[in-house]
Amino acid sequence: MEQQKAVIGLPRAMLYYRYGILWRAFFQELGMETAVSDPTDRKILEQGTALAIDEACLSLKIYLGHVAALAGKCDYILVPRVSNFGRHRSMCTRFEALPDLVRNVFRDTDQKFLSYNVDVLLKKEEENAFLEMGRQLGCSSRAAKKAYKTAKKAELAHFRAGVQRQEELYKKDGMKILIAAHSYVMEDPYMGKTVTAYLRRSGVIPLRADLTDRDAALKRSRELSPTCKWEINREILGGIALHREDADGIILLSAFPCGPDAMVNELIARRVKGIPLLNLVLDSQTGTAGVETRLESFIDIIRFKEGNL
Repeated sequence: MEQQKAVIGLPRAMLYYRYGILWRAFFQELGMETAVSDPTDRKILEQGTALAIDEACLSLKIYLGHVAALAGKCDYILVPRVSNFGRHRSMCTRFEALPDLVRNVFRDTDQKFLSYNVDVLLKKEEENAFLEMGRQLGCSSRAAKKAYKTAKKAELAHFRAGVQRQEELYKKDGMKILIAAHSYVMEDPYMGKTVTAYLRRSGVIPLRADLTDRDAALKRSRELSPTCKWEINREILGGIALHREDADGIILLSAFPCGPDAMVNELIARRVKGIPLLNLVLDSQTGTAGVETRLESFIDIIRFKEGNL
């Protein structure tokens, strides 16, 4: 009798938009199945909000809603801990605490959780973290290493293809607006996709500050802040430094109340001059009409500045 494959649940939120390709390819190479939660909708948000403390950011509330949507439907739910990639290369503390937080929130359920720990300052590299996770699942070190290397190649190819597609957009005619946001804000249907959809309907080409060569972005980020310690925010800063001259305006898009974004976006507003800038903060009460009104006004400001209104 064929042994049933283990099913690993992947919440479609937060780091899924950065590592989803890596995760799916890794588990697939190990002969396991993955189950990804459905795209964010109002029900998922409400479920997550009921499970979170009031002070939690919108992204975390959405994440808990996705975990709840998967609970009881898979053997394990992956909830990684990603602390840092070295000195001055930290992640937000929410990513450090996430496994403990989720296990506590769902402590009264029978759901099992799977995790891995990336903390380069403590000599816990990503590859070794994946090898340890493979061993937790009963796989040999050799099989886990082969799966990781294959998955890493798939992740890199997918990211480079995305960067290449965006580079082509810079060459197109028309108004271009650079959006500075985390991938889990940009790609979530309940948050960033409502913004990019409206921009496209308005004849604007939306561009992403985080979708660029990461090594180059980290180096260029020092032009705006030599001391910013958050890895993803540094990539976004570098993306602005690399492409600000190619855009007609910049939107600082964040989920309320994100601490790192609040600090970094204020820094951007003070140091990036000579280009229209909109600071747009989304929360669970933000209505589509209000967002569209602000976007419409911002587009009009750019057109007026360029003499097209």
